[in-house]
Amino acid sequence: MNIHEYQGKEVLKQYGVAVPEGRVAFSVDEAVAAAEALNSPVVVVKAQIHAGGRGKAGGVKVAKSLEEVRTYADDILGKVLVTHQTGPEGKEVKRLLIEQGCDIKKEYYVGVVVDRGTGRVVMMASEEGGTEIEEVAAHTPEKIIKEIIDPAIGLQAFQARRLAFAINIPKELIQEAARFMLALYEAFMDKDCSIAEINPLVVTGDGKVMALDAKLNFDANALYRHPEIVALRDLEEEDVKEIEASKYDLSYIALDGNIGCMVNGAGLAMSTMDIIKYYGGDPANFLDVGGGATAEKVTEAFKIILSDSKVKGIFVNIFGGIMKCDVIASGIVEAAKQVELDRPLVVRLEGTNVELGKKILGESGLAIVSADSMADGAQKIVALVS
Repeated sequence: MNIHEYQGKEVLKQYGVAVPEGRVAFSVDEAVAAAEALNSPVVVVKAQIHAGGRGKAGGVKVAKSLEEVRTYADDILGKVLVTHQTGPEGKEVKRLLIEQGCDIKKEYYVGVVVDRGTGRVVMMASEEGGTEIEEVAAHTPEKIIKEIIDPAIGLQAFQARRLAFAINIPKELIQEAARFMLALYEAFMDKDCSIAEINPLVVTGDGKVMALDAKLNFDANALYRHPEIVALRDLEEEDVKEIEASKYDLSYIALDGNIGCMVNGAGLAMSTMDIIKYYGGDPANFLDVGGGATAEKVTEAFKIILSDSKVKGIFVNIFGGIMKCDVIASGIVEAAKQVELDRPLVVRLEGTNVELGKKILGESGLAIVSADSMADGAQKIVALVS
């Protein structure tokens, strides 16, 4: 789950992370009032969307008067920003962060992530702040310094100091930078984050270490522990189909292809998408109905897939372990009848109660194409939608 920059900064402030003073605004008048209340000679008007690269897309402006705040707010609100993270369709700006400007002396990068390679939480830092970390990794990877954190004892003060030294934080600010990193790590762990990224972390002319931007992502599996984080969710920033899927505990991610996929198990779902690509098709989604799906969940999954206008055909690939093939088959038949299915449907069933499942499909009277294997099913659905 993602939240907005201004929300992330409010969370970080609770742990002692220094951030500029700022206020959220949903209209031009609110933006002007917020700037007036900040009483700062320089104010930054920042678009709030769940995507990076806002500055390059024209979503961050520096204002030196209330008139400029009004002009920039009017220009940005309602604008569709297209960045490297939004895709070509972009995202409409519906809220702004009005923030005090600060005297930036130097920009850095600090991030906390879960590293699958080491199986540990890792803090990364770089003196190449203000640039996407992917660009730094691609062109100057030696400038990314990492500290692997022992989960038994957490981030240690000497590790934070070592990072600060390595990225050339001014010597007189090493201790303050280390405290910043320790507070960031505490927030990451306490709130069950999957990413905590400060880009840029800045050193100011008056000797402060501050988070000029903040990106926090949270592990969806841990949200039951954090109702205060769930309350920050902005549904307007999320795909409608993904929101609907979450109501039924379905793992759904929209993609850009035209072959809808319904699979049980994340690994099988990824393999299914791979084999569709192998045979020349394009998956329209990742959808894992889980190991204990009911006919109702399968029906809802079908509806969600079909709500995507790009879908020209559906491939159902089920291995019945905990999940029973007859339950899946019943759900498929029910969903197809409810939505009056008018697109090709290929179904591959294997496992528990497979013969019963195939019988249900065969006697349904629906135009369902049966597949004997995953490869067979992928080839058939690719051919049908071509």
